[in-house]
Amino acid sequence: MGISDRRQREKEQRKTEIIDAAERLFFSRRYEDVSMDDIAREVELNKATIYLYFNSKEALFATIVLRGVRILTEKYTECMDKQVPGVVKVALMGQAYYQFSQDHPEYLRLIHFYGSERFSKENPYTAEIGKGYGTCRLILADAIREGIDDGTIRADLDPFLTSMYLMISFMGILSLENRWKLVIEAEGFTYEQFASAFFRFITPAIASGEKSHAMDVTEFEPFGFFLTEPASPQKREES
Repeated sequence: MGISDRRQREKEQRKTEIIDAAERLFFSRRYEDVSMDDIAREVELNKATIYLYFNSKEALFATIVLRGVRILTEKYTECMDKQVPGVVKVALMGQAYYQFSQDHPEYLRLIHFYGSERFSKENPYTAEIGKGYGTCRLILADAIREGIDDGTIRADLDPFLTSMYLMISFMGILSLENRWKLVIEAEGFTYEQFASAFFRFITPAIASGEKSHAMDVTEFEPFGFFLTEPASPQKREES
């Protein structure tokens, strides 16, 4: 390995160390409570060195958000690569979003926060983050087209519009903030029951065939779908 190659590898390694350090801080604190000085101390570098790699805290934060988006994109790609009917791929992608919210709640929190208007659209990472979510929606649209072609999804649905409806639903329903989960739990439901009820509602709406209205997502279990817990409310004691 030449000197230039070694220096490039060391540079990339240092950049990764900076991102990892910033990620630890942003995961444990609010955005406003993390400074570039804090990140420099965490990674044990001079703040001036940090600025050689990232010109602002916002850019560094966006880099971490992009990590989360890439994880989600990989999950969607895995669903798309499965040899299953199109309607099942759609359900599996919804499940993937749910599982992402369960496995990576801090990434999801940062993604939601980055979506607020406080961040500059001039940030070069903003377009890349949008492209990542756009890729997820395009993959979902492709699954819908496959479902239309294989007869498992209604032919009268537009793939673009349906993918938008579903993606926005996934983002809102399958990745609820904790305050909404507490409301659901206060009524005697688990969050998994809530998510399962969503699939029981949405799947028959897009499925084709005479018995589409009676389609049960338990039929998808052999393909790896697990959100099938029935939503049976628990009786709460009267206070």
